[in-house]
Amino acid sequence: MAPGMMVVSPAGQYFAEVLRLLRVRVGLSQNELGTRMNYTGAAVSAVETCAKPATDGFIDAAEHALDAGGVIAAAGKYLRLERYPEHFQGFVQLEQQALSVSSFCTQVIDGLLQTESYARAVLRFGFPPLEEEEVDALAAARVERRALLSRKPRCVINIVIEESALRRRLGGPGVMKEQYQHLLDSAALPHVTLQVMEASRSGHAGLQGPAKLVETPDRETLAYMEANGHSTFVSKPAEVGPLAHRHAMISRQALRVEESMKLIEQLTGEL
Repeated sequence: MAPGMMVVSPAGQYFAEVLRLLRVRVGLSQNELGTRMNYTGAAVSAVETCAKPATDGFIDAAEHALDAGGVIAAAGKYLRLERYPEHFQGFVQLEQQALSVSSFCTQVIDGLLQTESYARAVLRFGFPPLEEEEVDALAAARVERRALLSRKPRCVINIVIEESALRRRLGGPGVMKEQYQHLLDSAALPHVTLQVMEASRSGHAGLQGPAKLVETPDRETLAYMEANGHSTFVSKPAEVGPLAHRHAMISRQALRVEESMKLIEQLTGEL
C-alpha cells in the first residue's frame, strides 16, 4: 500500500456506491443532491469517492433527499457498526435487536448507561493510549447504544453494577454528577432495572467477573464476555444456563432497586 493511502472498509465502499447509484438513478448531480440535503456538492463527492466517511447527519439526509426506501439507512447501519471495536461489533448487532439484556459490570459503569463525558473519561485511560480522534469516535458510538433505552418495541434491561465502579470518579465530580443523574433517570424507566452490588458484601456470585446475557428475537439466550480486547460468545444451552443462573443469583444478592437508587443519590451528595 502506498504511503498516505487511505484504507476504506468494504462497508464504506458499499455505502459510497449505493449513494452514487441512487443519485444517478434519479438524475441528480452531486451539487443538486447536496442542495437537497443542505450539504455542498463537495461533501457529496467526498463521500462517493470515499475521501471522507458519511456522518450520521449525512446518512439521514441522503435517505430523505433520495426517498431511498430504507436502502441508504440500511447501508449506513454497517458504517455505524464499524465505529465499534472489531471484537465488540457482533455483540452490538445482537444488542440492537434484543428482547432483553442483562449485565453485571465490575470496573466501570456498563457502556449502555454511560454518558458521553464518562465514556470519554473511560476511553482516555485505555492502554495503549488512544488518539483523541479515536476517543471521539468511540465515545460517540458508545452513546449511540443508548437508543436501546427508547427503542420500540421495548427491550427489558437489567444491570447490576459493583459499588466500586460507581465510586471510581472518572473525569472528576462534574462528570460523575452527570453520570449519576443519568443512571437515576434510566432506572426510572419501566423497562429498566438497575441494582448496585454493595461493597460491604464479603462475597457474591459475580466474583468471576463481568458478563452479559442477550435474549434474541428467536427467544434464544446468548452470553457475552470480554477481556483485554478479546470477546467470547456462549450459545450452547448447557453453557448459557449456568451463566443465566449466576446472573439471577447476582441480582438476588445485590441491593434492591430502591436501596440502589438511594445509594446513587448518596454518592451524588458526596461530590
